[in-house]
Amino acid sequence: MAELKKLQSVINVTFHNLGLLELALIHSSYVNERPGSKIDSNERLEFLGDAVLGQWVAGKLYRLLPEAAEGVLTQYRSILVRRGTMARLAETIDLGAYLYLGRGEEASGGRRKPANLSRALEALIAAVYLDQGQQVAGEFLNRLYADDLEKLELLSAGVDYKSKLQELIQGTCHTTPEYSIVESAGAAHQPLFTAEVRAGGVLLGSGQGYSKKEAESQSARLALQNLQDTLHPDDALLTLDQKEKRG
Repeated sequence: MAELKKLQSVINVTFHNLGLLELALIHSSYVNERPGSKIDSNERLEFLGDAVLGQWVAGKLYRLLPEAAEGVLTQYRSILVRRGTMARLAETIDLGAYLYLGRGEEASGGRRKPANLSRALEALIAAVYLDQGQQVAGEFLNRLYADDLEKLELLSAGVDYKSKLQELIQGTCHTTPEYSIVESAGAAHQPLFTAEVRAGGVLLGSGQGYSKKEAESQSARLALQNLQDTLHPDDALLTLDQKEKRG
């Protein structure tokens, strides 16, 4: 119970039903090593948490980026809810330390595995939602995503991502990003463009917009995000550099 109390302090949520919080932390491996027990894993909560998170993220993006096209909003949503992002956020509250794991999963580094962390965080979101309601769950998510939301607000104010990407690529790989419009879809009076940006023949990012300029800007932003999210960011740049030298 001491660990559950500590976690509640970390996330700034006091549960009425501690059983829900505990359930959110139970990995399937813990259950599998206890055949015949009545213990459940967090998988059902994970299912609900995914839906709660998706609705919250969609609402946030809709309000924060009023000028963004549907395709752009979809790309942002994908970034915010993907496994890597969820695992990173779980690490900020040290969620892995509280998981109930089987011996085998524990021995294999289960407390640090992105899949375990992301799923447990979704289960935790559902537990907060069920115990405290939508408002408190939203407040919890606001705190959890505070840094990411700040970046989105900067985006809505307008950031020259193409210039930032060019500075990064030129300074590291001594080459220049190249943009191309690869698709145009939708109504003739309002086509949705898809742009790709490459360097040294390597695809860095793909983005959409209702103008070619917006699509290229979004592809540059996602390229920067992809490079920053790489486990070892220099590896991606090194690949470009080596390819350029071979050329």
